Amino acid sequence: MTSLTAKEASEPIRGAELLVNEVIGVPTGIGSSARRSRSQAYDSWLARLLPARPGVALVAVGGLGRRQCAPYGDLDLVLVHAGVPGIDEMAAALWYPIWDAGLRLDHSVRTVAEALSVAQDDVRVALGLLDTRLVAGDPELADTLARSATDHWRRTAVRQLAPLRESTTARWAAHGELAFLLEGDVKEAAGGLRDVGILRAIATAGITDALRPAVHAAHLRLLDTRDALHQQVGRRVDRLLAQERDGVAALLGLRQAPPGRVEAEPSGTPRPRTGATLAPGDGDALLRRVAGDARTVSHALDDAFRAADRLRSGRRRGADGRPVRRPVARDVVEHDGELVLARTAIGARPDPSLSLRVAAAGAATGLPIARATCEWLAAYCPPLPTPWPAEARDALTTLLGAGVGLIPAWETCDRYGLIDGWLPEWTRLRSLPQHNPVHRFTLDRHLVQTAFEASRHTRDVDRPDLLLLAAFLHDIGKGLPGDHSTVGAPIAEAMAARIGLPAAEAELIAILVRLHLLLPEVATRRDLADPVTIGRVAEAVGDVTTLDLLYALVRADAAATGPAAWSDWKGRLVAELVARVRTTLDTGAVPAPPAPDPALVAGPLPVVHLTGDRVAVAAADRRNLLATVAGCLALHRLEVLAADASTVDGRALVECRVQPRYGLPPDPVALSADLRRAVGGDVSVTQRLRGRALAARGAGARPRVVWHRDAATDAVLLELRAADAAGLLYRVTSALDAAGAQVRAARIATLGGDVVDAFYLVGAWPSDPERARLEAAVLAAV
Repeated sequence: MTSLTAKEASEPIRGAELLVNEVIGVPTGIGSSARRSRSQAYDSWLARLLPARPGVALVAVGGLGRRQCAPYGDLDLVLVHAGVPGIDEMAAALWYPIWDAGLRLDHSVRTVAEALSVAQDDVRVALGLLDTRLVAGDPELADTLARSATDHWRRTAVRQLAPLRESTTARWAAHGELAFLLEGDVKEAAGGLRDVGILRAIATAGITDALRPAVHAAHLRLLDTRDALHQQVGRRVDRLLAQERDGVAALLGLRQAPPGRVEAEPSGTPRPRTGATLAPGDGDALLRRVAGDARTVSHALDDAFRAADRLRSGRRRGADGRPVRRPVARDVVEHDGELVLARTAIGARPDPSLSLRVAAAGAATGLPIARATCEWLAAYCPPLPTPWPAEARDALTTLLGAGVGLIPAWETCDRYGLIDGWLPEWTRLRSLPQHNPVHRFTLDRHLVQTAFEASRHTRDVDRPDLLLLAAFLHDIGKGLPGDHSTVGAPIAEAMAARIGLPAAEAELIAILVRLHLLLPEVATRRDLADPVTIGRVAEAVGDVTTLDLLYALVRADAAATGPAAWSDWKGRLVAELVARVRTTLDTGAVPAPPAPDPALVAGPLPVVHLTGDRVAVAAADRRNLLATVAGCLALHRLEVLAADASTVDGRALVECRVQPRYGLPPDPVALSADLRRAVGGDVSVTQRLRGRALAARGAGARPRVVWHRDAATDAVLLELRAADAAGLLYRVTSALDAAGAQVRAARIATLGGDVVDAFYLVGAWPSDPERARLEAAVLAAV
């Protein structure tokens, strides 16, 4: 076998994973026993590579040092020596066979003093040396390094944890939170395996008992997940991609379970990839398990960093030398920067609302709740009666409306099982993944985040308490069969009644949950100038109080969902819809549609106006003007969000709201020139439009056409659901025009990679054959 050069050794080796198993015989498999077997195999092979020589030792750090080798992980090795001659040649003779075997290697050659010096300046090296374990060579030298590294860390940990926290925060920012990612990195993301290493280092320093049983169990499950991921893919990979999820779940023994349940075989059970047929795995169950484990790790690390901060800054003490205690709420005091129970609360029979009141105090003050307090509440706080007492209900409102303090307080209570005692439905919701690409959080976190966002709008509504509760419950029906708004409404009403709301207020919560998608869907898919649109929304909402609550809930929901769920354009449309519906509810009359732009109905034709995201065109009255304008906009890489066509005094008017498809605005001079030529009938522009649009057709699931009767004053609504593609509006409007249909308005709603395009076709409800003909024309164009 040819040896690699140093440069070649640093490059990935094609098929390296196969070489490892062929040359060394490293076993695959999942679980603690499999990881120990791999470590033993590496130890035996590496020991044969190092000649026996006093003053030289090969030590492992990282996964091999901890005997936690992944199937296709790296080797982290240190060749320690006592200044013996010829160490460079010995190192080369050791490293090259490892590279030749196809292994990724992180290596160094150092004396004990050199290793400690590097650890002094680099906290990552200091942490790595805590895993030092002898593989071959001088045991006394290896023991000296291990003891010295541990002693050095214990002496310097409090000082070194500050830069470690900074680098950890930067890593979290780069990789995100594992608990909320659909394709998270199980090693580098917040709550992943890298964070367990930090917890182990903090525990070694004696700052706090960071590696509690729950953390240890979560760590083992995360290691099993990484083992299964390596085995599923057949190479080293730490990011749990969607296409691997079901296979990894099957290797871990996670099977399909009823909604709200997660079933698994015991962690660590080996699942050989070959020689067995595995039933399909439950990828969602895997995501929920990973999310729960990541939250356990993250919460433990937050606690550990706080303990280190207290140790570094020192306790606040009063004149008597005791740590300062400050009352912050009934039965709750601040002690040493954390919230604990007052002595009177511990000695008396606990109030069922006590845990909620402690949580509310934590959220309101921004102070963490002490671990011992959470454990005491979980063990001794009695269950809440039905309905809840007023104190508990008020505490929940305070908690949900606390702003930035809500999320950490909620996460703390969830880690200790307190929330399951308040809301039994939470078990089904916890860590439930949302596969819609616009969502950035799991369902439970999304609900809490929506309540947080709703707290920004409490001064805009008459009943801020109902806004907060509706925001918290708006997606309660997700994960159950059926439309989640419809399914969730009676669940939310029952929960509101159990919390203690009067029947009328519980019914209003149900209405808000059922209608929480109404405003954005109507605003983006319907003609807001049509009296039928405004009248139906007003009828559904019923009164201004409900309208204001819905409007605040919509904005909170969008902010909690993610940046793709909202835009300035959508915000303007929803605000316009709310204003028109408010006028209808106040006066009983639907506002008149806005008058056409005076600049379009006067002056020589054609007229082209480009202002911001608005494109307006006036031309001699003729068919197919909307299609021509839409095609020209597609040619200039503009997406049409809304389009209106009308005829005034013999002029055809088209107004469109647009946005750049790829983020770069077009050249306004070229766009204006092409629009003028196109609406004037220039054949060369038309041919260019057709060629470009036909080349840009999208792909995806089978498109579908849905008809809506009585959805407009003077038109029939045809709704197209299809994959998004450049030029789609041009093709569909051209097809409808060729089929004899007149489009007076179009609304385009983009949902990830799909669109829901609504076309208002002037005229009465068409016959069955006519609808079939128009539908066929539209689908052929798509």
